[in-house]
Amino acid sequence: MDIGLPIEVKDHEYRVGLVPAGVHALVQDGNSVWVQRGAGDGSGFSNEEYAAAGAKIVERASEVYERSAMIVKVKEPVPQEYSILRKRQIIFSYLHLAPLPELTQALLESHVAGVAYETIYDAHGRLPLLTPMSEIAGRMAILVGSYLLQKGYGGRGVLLSGVPGVQPASVVIIGAGTVGINAAKMAMGMGARVLILDIDVNRLRHVDDLFSGRIETELSNAYHIAEAVREADLLVGAVLVPGASAPKLVTRKMVASMRPGSVLVDVAVDQGGCIETTRPTSHSDPVYTMEGVVHYCVTNMPGAMARTATIALTNATLPYVRGIAELGLEGAVAANPLLKGGVNTYGGHIVCKPVAESLGLPYTDLDDLLGRESAGATGRTN
Repeated sequence: MDIGLPIEVKDHEYRVGLVPAGVHALVQDGNSVWVQRGAGDGSGFSNEEYAAAGAKIVERASEVYERSAMIVKVKEPVPQEYSILRKRQIIFSYLHLAPLPELTQALLESHVAGVAYETIYDAHGRLPLLTPMSEIAGRMAILVGSYLLQKGYGGRGVLLSGVPGVQPASVVIIGAGTVGINAAKMAMGMGARVLILDIDVNRLRHVDDLFSGRIETELSNAYHIAEAVREADLLVGAVLVPGASAPKLVTRKMVASMRPGSVLVDVAVDQGGCIETTRPTSHSDPVYTMEGVVHYCVTNMPGAMARTATIALTNATLPYVRGIAELGLEGAVAANPLLKGGVNTYGGHIVCKPVAESLGLPYTDLDDLLGRESAGATGRTN
């Protein structure tokens, strides 16, 4: 298969879809890999490294798209890329379509097979391609939040750890998934008081066991969230409903109850955010203040830690890329039915139910479409 690796063009996105070692594995498998010149620069991987791994270096993104049956990206296509999408091309990337109707429409009109990292489950019910970026984003949430608590950035002037004779800061984390647990690790390690809320009491038991009772836990509901938010110096939104828009669990009224100069980091912003006052921001303009609270809502947080993130992402995605390259998307889905959950758009249809429901658009089961194509091929053969 011809596989393309373009430069990421989302604001301050320094990651790249594959490291040179991943390209080498694909070339060894018999594939051709087309890399846009400079695609790896932001992550510290040179054109020469990609060429030595067997890639073919080209100048323009349009050439990468023109030559490739599958594009391996990090972030979703942006408007300037819509016109170079090819019919029946596979886009393998984070897509986060639920809050992005324009992108969804572009993929449908292009009949692109949009395969989203964030909706692929493994046999244990985990999200293996989302997990490494969630780990990074969760840890970053505390680092960024701690930084923004400085008075010079509009924060309360509170040190997370406190000092002898001064209480540590209060960190409240909504969601005990991968983001939440990694945020809790960092916050606890920096000496903060940490409270984590989740709707699943079994997740809270897991957190209690993991941290040996050193982190407070509470069942998530509107009453407990309102109480916790009011006392938070740093609030982290870590809610995920795979494929769907995040529920707005923290209302504007709750945000307004926080002390002036408190900070919130909504990691759920990729799926629309779990805080009512959230709006997407970028690395070049990451922060705004609303209701007296400093908001950080960057949609591609791990892009700032590009080298770590790119290596971690390739470790997770490469087996799937190799499988699709060997068997084609349809064959790979047949060989690994769990891959079906990652296919969000196919042949001009939305084939991921949470995306369709979030956008209020029709849903079509992928198996039905593949069955029609198979029947059509049989008919032509006969």
